[in-house]
Amino acid sequence: MTDLIQKKCVPCEGGVPPFGPEEIKKYLSQLKKGWQVLGDEKIKKLFKFEDFKEAMAFVNNVAELAESEGHHPDIIINYSKVDIIIWTHKIGGLSENDFILAAKIDNITRV
Repeated sequence: MTDLIQKKCVPCEGGVPPFGPEEIKKYLSQLKKGWQVLGDEKIKKLFKFEDFKEAMAFVNNVAELAESEGHHPDIIINYSKVDIIIWTHKIGGLSENDFILAAKIDNITRV
């Protein structure tokens, strides 16, 4: 399977089924540790930083990445902790795009 970091998110028009448990497991194995599957519909990871400023720098980097990929996660900031939650809204579940974005978020250099 091609390295997820090398791929680009493609626009989802809907009408395709979300990943099932086997596909989720296969793609999850390609991500760095810490990603959790929520109800076979979303993936989530908690990132911890030294302080608020570091957390916000990370969030800004994630925002730039999301814009360039055209795929946007939910981001929850709690001082020095950042929760990232990803899924494909148009299909109400997970697609390859979600794992591509997750891999690229994992690849963002910490501040």
